[in-house]
Amino acid sequence: MALTRATLTTGHLQRIVQQVPELEAYILSKTELEFSIQQTLQQRPTTRRPTHPGVWIFAYGSLIWNPILQYGARRTGKIYGWHRRFCMWTPAGRGTPDRPGLALALERGGSCCGVAYCIAANQLSTELLLLWQREMVVGSYIPRWVKVWADGQAIDAIAFTINPHHPLYAPKLSMAEMAASISRAQGALGSCTEYLLQTIAGLANHGITDQSLLKLRDQIRDAA
Repeated sequence: MALTRATLTTGHLQRIVQQVPELEAYILSKTELEFSIQQTLQQRPTTRRPTHPGVWIFAYGSLIWNPILQYGARRTGKIYGWHRRFCMWTPAGRGTPDRPGLALALERGGSCCGVAYCIAANQLSTELLLLWQREMVVGSYIPRWVKVWADGQAIDAIAFTINPHHPLYAPKLSMAEMAASISRAQGALGSCTEYLLQTIAGLANHGITDQSLLKLRDQIRDAA
């Protein structure tokens, strides 16, 4: 099953997650999602005049190859102080409780190249709720503002960083441990290996190469 606007607006993704009893207590209601959105918007930096009306979102994983969002401007850029890593368990969606997969998140340190999308001001209420229904279904991310460097300019954008206090956080996994989990995990949204390969391809379409993802792909292929 593909992740689509309908999957999110009808609550189907939430129902998939509800099938994992351990996650049910973490599922955020619409009211909680809307509160998180407003809280995030209130934290928007005010030190620089926005270079484009609306709100920018920094994508580093599936949002690159399946954004779903309605957006206007799009730029390739880089953030510092965060790096892309498979560090979040997915016992639903692209895994099961018995064979959980892994999803990408931003961890502290290093840098990360990705894609920034700008949501127009008149579409914020619809598109941000859609985005939160996708990324914040169980609160495993912390949305925060980051500075994206693109074409010599700094853009303030929202990025979804790992929540280090969430039970789905998977810190300090070795490359071998990540490869083993990804290679065998599959759920209602497809396989974890597909997620990895689509991310690599999506990055390549924007001229971005992530060596750690390539090493992970090669390790999975060599073990097959």
